[in-house]
Amino acid sequence: MRIAAVGRALPDYYYEQSELLAALQDAFGDRLHNAGRLERLHRNVCVAGRHLALPIDEYEKLDSFTAANDAFLRCATPLGSRALVDALSRAGLAAHRIDHLFFVTVTGVATPSIDARIATRVGLRRDVKRTPIFGLGCVAGAAGIARAADYLRGHPGGIVALLSVELCTLTLQRRDLSVSNLIASALFGDGAAAVILTGSDVPGDGPQVVASRSVLYPDTEHVMGWNVTSEGFRVVLSGDVPRIALGIRPDVDEFLAEHGLVLDDIESFVCHPGGPRVLEAFEQAFDRPRDAFALTWQSLSRVGNLSSASVLLVLGDTIAERRPRAGSPGLLISMGPGFCAELVLLRW
Repeated sequence: MRIAAVGRALPDYYYEQSELLAALQDAFGDRLHNAGRLERLHRNVCVAGRHLALPIDEYEKLDSFTAANDAFLRCATPLGSRALVDALSRAGLAAHRIDHLFFVTVTGVATPSIDARIATRVGLRRDVKRTPIFGLGCVAGAAGIARAADYLRGHPGGIVALLSVELCTLTLQRRDLSVSNLIASALFGDGAAAVILTGSDVPGDGPQVVASRSVLYPDTEHVMGWNVTSEGFRVVLSGDVPRIALGIRPDVDEFLAEHGLVLDDIESFVCHPGGPRVLEAFEQAFDRPRDAFALTWQSLSRVGNLSSASVLLVLGDTIAERRPRAGSPGLLISMGPGFCAELVLLRW
């Protein structure tokens, strides 16, 4: 199986981090007793700016779960369509060639799901298979590639699309002054990404998906996720995340050993930009310099953390800006709610 192309779509509304900080200070108002903490958090996440699904002055109208989710439906459909069309264009494929569409999100709820809403819009066949996946969060970009590859193992002549749409800013809770919510308000942005994958019988020269491994860490359900309330999705974000990320090395070593490799054989890393402390944990765990994760740091700075879409953006940047040596092994990694990790072995 190969990755034929990666597409993207970012909302038109982009704001510098300083503008977002000022707007959040106004939104939290007098309830924010330590304004300096919010400013420090915005500085420490290493994000220069982010795309928003809506103009910044429209967020005050999102006064209920219903209003926020309606905005998700209104924005996710055209944004997801743009990302998928971009990926198809880069792959040189018409939409009717797609046999199966995997869709991932964790920032809105829709029935029919977003993939059904865009199918006709972009020209997918009436008999296209669809697999919408909700709840994997940040890990879903890597997991989506893995599940798409699983499908292609049984359908070597098939062509699959993976689409991620994450509108994280629509989940902001104005009444929640927890550290988790303040960090989320500084870190997460909005965007969409799409990947086209082809089976082994389809000619192509993109990176090969060799294998994948899922890792679920017991008794860590409290580390990351949502508390679903009448006001919407309230973020759960534990300080344990970097510690767990630091311990990923044994799982990576075991995974690579199954394929006759060791970590020193890996020439490139495509990692989800979970935040500065997570990336520093990866650097330490893999004993690699910051430059090994340069594109991940770059993505974090440019657009923030886009949940499942982020690792796909980094993958696209790797293909376009820093393509590894032909034939070299690479590792794609995401971590997310569960708490879990998804490892994907690539061969460039």
